[in-house]
Amino acid sequence: MNDKNGEQRSTLPGFLGTIDTAISYLEAFLLAAGVLLMAINTVANVVGRFIFQYSFFFTEELNRIIIVLITFAGVGYAARHGRHIRMSAIFDALPFRMRKGLMIFIAIITSLAMFALCYFSVVYILDLQSKGRVLPAMQIPVWTIYLWAPLGFLVTGTQYLLTAIKNLVSQDIYLSTTVLEGYEETEVEV
Repeated sequence: MNDKNGEQRSTLPGFLGTIDTAISYLEAFLLAAGVLLMAINTVANVVGRFIFQYSFFFTEELNRIIIVLITFAGVGYAARHGRHIRMSAIFDALPFRMRKGLMIFIAIITSLAMFALCYFSVVYILDLQSKGRVLPAMQIPVWTIYLWAPLGFLVTGTQYLLTAIKNLVSQDIYLSTTVLEGYEETEVEV
């Protein structure tokens, strides 16, 4: 939820609200910084190539790294704003109490899946690290560019866990900690 100063504030109580707000700021920073850095990198390379006949050797690799960052920061952002794909034909036909219970179940299972993917991505990164490969142009270890994956999965898993908690303590059904269940006309971000 945004307050009157435009700051993002969680609707969760206490410590959970603090975690939710901190994750919100982290997601916003990573997405904004990633998009800006990618734009600056690409424009600088184009200017260098066409005006100075000099192309930066690292542009493609840096943009690949940033795409990984934006992808995994974006997964958490989409979860925060209730923007993941939903197949809700059966869900919509259920009575309120069953929909609420199913939403809690879905949020918990999705959270567990994200935490499992976080674990497996760490295992994969450790395997990559043991091989000692480096990026050809930038000469940085390949495993470092994938550090965003477990962070993204951790943030997304936490977001879904917070959504389950929000649904447990709230009277309404929430798709995320700030988005009420419904469709375009009725979805409300609080």
